[in-house]
Amino acid sequence: MSWLDKIFSSLWKQKALGRSDVLADLAKQQSWAANSQNAIQVSTVFACARVIGEGIAQVPLKLMKESNGKREPAKDNPLYHLLASKPNSWQTSFEYREMMAWHLVLTGNHYSYINRGVSGGSIKELIPLDPKNVTVKQNADFSLSYEVRGKDGAMALVTADKIWHVRGPSQNGYLGLDCVKLAREAIGLALNGEDAAKRLQENGVRPSGVYSVEGTLSPDQYKALAAWIKENASGAENAGKPMILDRSAKWVNTQMTGVDAQSLETRRFQIEEICRFFRVMPIMVGYSDKAATYASAEQMFLAHVVHTLAPWFVRIEQSIDAQLLTDSDRQAGLYSNFVEEGLLRGAAIDTMNTILGYVNGGILTPNEGRALLDRNPDTDPAADQLRIPANVVGLPEAMEGSKDADKTP
Repeated sequence: MSWLDKIFSSLWKQKALGRSDVLADLAKQQSWAANSQNAIQVSTVFACARVIGEGIAQVPLKLMKESNGKREPAKDNPLYHLLASKPNSWQTSFEYREMMAWHLVLTGNHYSYINRGVSGGSIKELIPLDPKNVTVKQNADFSLSYEVRGKDGAMALVTADKIWHVRGPSQNGYLGLDCVKLAREAIGLALNGEDAAKRLQENGVRPSGVYSVEGTLSPDQYKALAAWIKENASGAENAGKPMILDRSAKWVNTQMTGVDAQSLETRRFQIEEICRFFRVMPIMVGYSDKAATYASAEQMFLAHVVHTLAPWFVRIEQSIDAQLLTDSDRQAGLYSNFVEEGLLRGAAIDTMNTILGYVNGGILTPNEGRALLDRNPDTDPAADQLRIPANVVGLPEAMEGSKDADKTP
């Protein structure tokens, strides 16, 4: 029995549905691998992780059940509430899925311990693990096992059926690629560019050069002159102030300015380069060139949903179906589903047009449309019937007769 099993065995004997406080500290650890910690100091990396994380977290995630051609939320299944509301004792569904996305974007992998309690029945909670504390091993029979390091440094071998492992793009099939490591040159150049810009501003408009005077300076004179330059002739607060020089002194600039070094152009290019690695449209991180128009920006926002978020939705949905549902669950028609319409929350006009299109197009009944707006159903029986467009099914016979009568001279 692994140390995780021993912990939960003791815990669930004390409290059938108790809090997993023993592992709370482990799960709450926010220490990332050093390269990831450095990477998120770059604004573009942070913005890419944030826009993907919030996109995955804000969309409702529901466990659904299909039976006799009818689909409805499987609210009687405990997993429904774990995914939709509260996966564990200290996180909301939003927080949990946002953190999952950050794990996936920055390290390529997310791991959660599947706590089924002592009885081994339904899932009681999902406990996230720090990716740097988990090592994946593929056995000779191609099965997977996981080495998990605890807070005290102790290692435990956990079988695959107790770990929910969501992978990003992978080459070997069992471990996601670490995007930060792959993009280390692009991210490193961005860090260096920010550091160079910082130093440029610290040193002022004439950042580096030679202060030349006639004659030989004594050590005390040299120290006094160096202190005067530091106090009065450098730093952003002294930019634009005139320099007063004596003893036929001259200032000879030996360093390129920000324009000469094309630092701004380099930093702009690095934004695009980093966005390529994370497959995020640059406009989503606050970057847009002068050629962008309102119409093109709207298409870019749509491309973000279709090409950036949608693949993550499918990846997580299929991972839930494969690892958190049993064979009997899947045979019973259970499946997970991201409700992408949740992305329209706050966009009143777009929400109205979308729901009207669904209702008037015969896809949703008026009451189903009202449910999407969290409104009570209409008592009119017609509100529970689909509005099939007449150009699809033709006019009713009574209306056809009336139409022919109108043609009578």
